[in-house]
Amino acid sequence: MDKKDKGKKNKKKRKSRWIAKIIFWTILLSGSFTIFSDMLLRKVNILVAFVILTMVIFIGIMFDLVGVAVTSATITPFNAMASKKIKGAKTAINLIKNAAKVSSFCNDVIGDISGILSGTIGVIIAQKIISQLGTDTATIVKIIIAVLIGTVTIAGKAIGKSIAIENSNEITYKFARIIFFIKRGR
Repeated sequence: MDKKDKGKKNKKKRKSRWIAKIIFWTILLSGSFTIFSDMLLRKVNILVAFVILTMVIFIGIMFDLVGVAVTSATITPFNAMASKKIKGAKTAINLIKNAAKVSSFCNDVIGDISGILSGTIGVIIAQKIISQLGTDTATIVKIIIAVLIGTVTIAGKAIGKSIAIENSNEITYKFARIIFFIKRGR
């Protein structure tokens, strides 16, 4: 086997590992968050449930924004920052070099889990409202909740994408600094 074939084989192996990691994290995160939110939301009032729903939607929008920003960012300013030993610059470089993986994790894993969770939370909120208003309101309550969740999520992500593209380097750097400080704290 020549060097070129070994390189292709190693690349396939790394890609397979990445896919396995994404599947693992998706199962772990979506399962954990779904169980946690279901247990928590059954015990809270409608207002608290709406606050939690808003937070879940916001997290999905923010991670979508980060995923787009990293794929849109340019590496040049971060190389200059890294040469000046500015904290977080090397992390930003690594994010940009791994933009496909970062985007997949932020947009697909976290973003999709947020979408699933917001739907689950919406069902619980609808059930709470229906139990107070009566079952004859079930259809209209379900429709209103679904429309609200969909509209806020889609509009938020659309606005977030525009912001992410226009401010990609700044957003990438802020995200890199957060990661840098989290890693440093370990």
